[in-house]
Order: sequence, then C-alpha cells, then structure tokens
Amino acid sequence: MPNIGAVLREEIARLSRRENRSEIDKTRKATTQHRREIAQLKRQVVALERQLKLLVRKGIGATPSATEATAKSKSRFVAKGLRSHRSRLGLSAGDFGKLVGVTANSVYGWESGKTTPRKEQLAKIAALRTVGKREAEKRLDTVRTTKTPARTPKTRARTTKRTPARTTKTGARRKR
Repeated sequence: MPNIGAVLREEIARLSRRENRSEIDKTRKATTQHRREIAQLKRQVVALERQLKLLVRKGIGATPSATEATAKSKSRFVAKGLRSHRSRLGLSAGDFGKLVGVTANSVYGWESGKTTPRKEQLAKIAALRTVGKREAEKRLDTVRTTKTPARTPKTRARTTKRTPARTTKTGARRKR
C-alpha cells in the first residue's frame, strides 16, 4: 500500500499544475491580444507619418514651431555638407555669413572643420537648408538693406594710426 504522504503530495502537485495552467492560459491570451494591438498601432503610426510628410512637402498643416523642433532634434553639423550647400546656393562665404549672422572667416573655419558653429548658428544653418537660390538672394538683399552703412571717410581719418619717428642706432631721430 502506498504511503499516504506520497499520495497527498502527488495530488497537491497535480492540482497546482492545473491551477497554474489555467492562469498561464489567461496570460498568454492577454499577451497575444496586446501584441496584436501594438502591431496595429505601429501600422497606424507609419501611415500617419507618411501623411505628415506628404502634407509638409505640400506646405499644408506644418507649423513653423513643429519644423523647428524637428530640425533642432535632428540637426548635426558636417563641414563638407555646409560647403556643398553654400556652393549650391551660389553664395560667397561672406554672403552666407551675413545670412547666418557671422563673418566670412567663421564660415571658412566651419567648412575647414577647425571650428563648429554654436547652437543658435546651427539653428540658422538648418533653417537655410530648406531655402533655394532665389529665396537666399531675397533674404540676403533684406539683410544688406537693414545693416548700417560702412564707416565714413571722416571716421576713417580719425582711426588711422600714426607711425612713430624712426631713430638711428645712436638714438638720434632721422628726418623724412
């Protein structure tokens, strides 16, 4: 005759497996349902992104703040890309610098890879990426007209340096 303890243990194990199986089945069903819903949501997101890209290309429904936010989050600087973009626009380094608000030497430094632009300048460069030749020329014209004119001849005369009188080895002054 089998031991009553062994029989009791086997019965408890059988009942616990049965109970676990029913709980695991519920969890499996819920997991497959969640996976279906996630797959459906992913398909929906892809379709909505396609629609958004189409609308942005057409210029409908895109707010400037939304495009700036995406430009800020995805902007990276490549010196070679800046050089090619500037040449595509047909601008000199000085003109491109005026659009961005920097000097021509800064633009040359960026293009050579010696320096990198600051965040504000990166945002301006990213904004210029969407601009064509005609629009760049228009913006350049407005920048040129809003800038103050160069120094007048009167102020140039005041700022010139005077050269000191030359002396000989003995300390006597030479006549000119």
